[in-house]
Amino acid sequence: MLMQVSAPTFTHALTIYLKDSNAYGNTYFARYFEWQGICREKWFYECIASDMLQKEGVFITKHAEQDYLQETFPFQEVSCELNAYDIKKCSFWLEFRFYAGGKPVSVGRQQIVFANHAKQITALPEAVIARIKRYSK
Repeated sequence: MLMQVSAPTFTHALTIYLKDSNAYGNTYFARYFEWQGICREKWFYECIASDMLQKEGVFITKHAEQDYLQETFPFQEVSCELNAYDIKKCSFWLEFRFYAGGKPVSVGRQQIVFANHAKQITALPEAVIARIKRYSK
């Protein structure tokens, strides 16, 4: 019997502050996009390429979305889980799952493409694709 090994999940913790809230006291919707970016950058730096592949090119966010499941409020602790999927030669998707108090509060996705410095979509280095695949769900 084969045992299925699950891919590691990258996790980043954050705290919601008053600056993250709107006039109604709940978390402003745009903060989740900011948190996606923070989590993505930390994952790239710690797990994929600490130089962010700056010599080879640039990561471009082609698509980003966020589904809100439950309100969050200042001083709550939020955990963001990140996994990759649909990994191709020049692009891949990331899924961000946000939890507060152990309950899901939001889910987001980004499609990332890689471009050279002439802004032409180009292939990711094979070693980088292999590192991204480690976080594939």
